[in-house]
Amino acid sequence: MLSIERDSRTVEDLPYELVERKGVGHPDTMCDAMAERMSRYYSQHCLKEFGGVAHHWFDKVTLYGGGADTDYGRGTLTSPYRVMVFGKAAFRVGGVGIPVRELMFRAAADVLGEVTTGFDAARHLVVELGVVDHQGSGRGVSRYQPASPQDLVPLRSGGLVSNDTNLLHGYAPLSRLETAVLGLENLINGSGFKRRHADSGWDVKVFGSRRHEAFSLVVNMPFLAAHIASMDQYLERKAVIQKELEEYVASLGIRDYHMLMNATDRNGRPYLTALGSVADTGDVGVVGRGNRVNGLITPMRPMSIEAPAGKNPLDHTGKIYNVLAMRLAREVHEQFGGPAQVHIFTSKEAPLEHPDEVVVTSPEADGAALRKLVEKAVAGSGDLTVELIETGITLW
Repeated sequence: MLSIERDSRTVEDLPYELVERKGVGHPDTMCDAMAERMSRYYSQHCLKEFGGVAHHWFDKVTLYGGGADTDYGRGTLTSPYRVMVFGKAAFRVGGVGIPVRELMFRAAADVLGEVTTGFDAARHLVVELGVVDHQGSGRGVSRYQPASPQDLVPLRSGGLVSNDTNLLHGYAPLSRLETAVLGLENLINGSGFKRRHADSGWDVKVFGSRRHEAFSLVVNMPFLAAHIASMDQYLERKAVIQKELEEYVASLGIRDYHMLMNATDRNGRPYLTALGSVADTGDVGVVGRGNRVNGLITPMRPMSIEAPAGKNPLDHTGKIYNVLAMRLAREVHEQFGGPAQVHIFTSKEAPLEHPDEVVVTSPEADGAALRKLVEKAVAGSGDLTVELIETGITLW
């Protein structure tokens, strides 16, 4: 059922707004990225070897950080990162095995190598597997114990139904504060910034608040200990980087703002890490505790608590509709103008192309044109599955 509601209200109308983003080097974000990469690598292997995808869930990934020896001028990892993977998957198709452990290790190694500096999987990573192939209630034995490739699901299969009951939300456009918070982290962890500032770490966290037209931003960014020889150098480098960040915020047209960088400096200790993340020193990360699908934590917006990373991309609507809701809201905003929201509710076993309820809000929308847009988007869930597996969609 599709309903269209006219509503022009936006978060910018509120007198107060709060936003947060956990950067790609934060342990929670690392877990989201690893879980999703595990799902992709597993799916790609199944498609290559069997022509279809075996059901799987790698959405309970936990990272136990390592140990490090850091001081001015040095930073080395003394204990490895430990990644624990909990979930369900097929370990073989008939008599042909699926190298689950190897796929999980490669996925974790690839992600961690991308969001740290100096990571060496052979020395710095241990992966522990808690994946089982037990059958669920009401499911046939072929779901996690397929007897042949014919038991697997090819891409763009028709007739699939929702694997769960889910409630998803999307909205557009981003507010000024959301744009600033997301943009600051993207800037710091972008390739150009890393070339300019090779001593910058990856575990960036950005907080933002807006009270009417006054903005406040807190940026936490570690430095690589091996590059910092003294407290004076640390403060000098921090000042250079903060100036660049403030110039970026000003370029967004935000004039009344205050920025605090590395608030822990107030205790007299610099923010130094070995590889660029607090995961170097034992901090723990878990899937689903960080950013939502649009890359932000937005407590003053409609926000799903689904943890989509690592979930089955074939029929888990908590993943598929999460992406769909955000993209559809963006399309509605771009085509019809004004703020847009999309809310999707589906029950278990509902056809993927027919969720139970879709609610769209827009201030000026043509009902017939909007209905056509929504129906086309929902009918394209199979294309989303292909994109999730083949090229990947960032869910954090």
